[in-house]
Amino acid sequence: MNNNIHPTAIIDSRVTIGSNNVILPYTIIYGPTEIGDDNIIGPNVVIGMPGQDTRNPRYDSSNCFIKIGSRNIIREFTSIQKPCYEDITLIGDDVYLMQSVHIPHDTHISNKVVVTPMCVVGGITRILEGANLGMGSTINQYNVIGQYSIVATGAAVMKNVKPFSRYIPYKPISVNEYAIKKFGFEKYLDEITAYVLEDMKPTSDMIVQLINEFNEKHQKSGREIYK
Repeated sequence: MNNNIHPTAIIDSRVTIGSNNVILPYTIIYGPTEIGDDNIIGPNVVIGMPGQDTRNPRYDSSNCFIKIGSRNIIREFTSIQKPCYEDITLIGDDVYLMQSVHIPHDTHISNKVVVTPMCVVGGITRILEGANLGMGSTINQYNVIGQYSIVATGAAVMKNVKPFSRYIPYKPISVNEYAIKKFGFEKYLDEITAYVLEDMKPTSDMIVQLINEFNEKHQKSGREIYK
């Protein structure tokens, strides 16, 4: 398997680990958990503790499942907790969880997400592909953070955030042009801008698919949306 696991790491017998992973000192991983390839985890990361749920703080989490994909970086003092209400807490691929990030029960984080230091995410949230959470931001439970959007440093997010948008408290929603350039969406800039600022439905298949995915999760969440 060619994994580099520090001797101080504690890994439960029900943890499945792929290849070329680096598990740094004093990391603790409880099962059942599945981890892919080429991840860097730690030091002092805890994966697999029960979700912190006030309605049932002592629930039996012994068979609650966490899945972590490949090529992720999970930095020191980050916590990823087991689900309470659904089947899985999920981390996709190419995700960067920086220092002291809280990932709670039933959260799904899609590919290429960046969560910067000291962010706190509420339970049953959905953070979609390419989203970026600024330092110290707080995401309320059940919220959906749209694809390639960004949340400002220190923001308290109480509603859903549209794809390709920038959420800065007390300011109008604007377009996240940085992500549009970074991820190669420049040719769609006009229709993305019209969608973000004027709620006009895009026409390109790729953008329509992204918006449809967001809308499905938005409607299911029961939350309002920032406009």
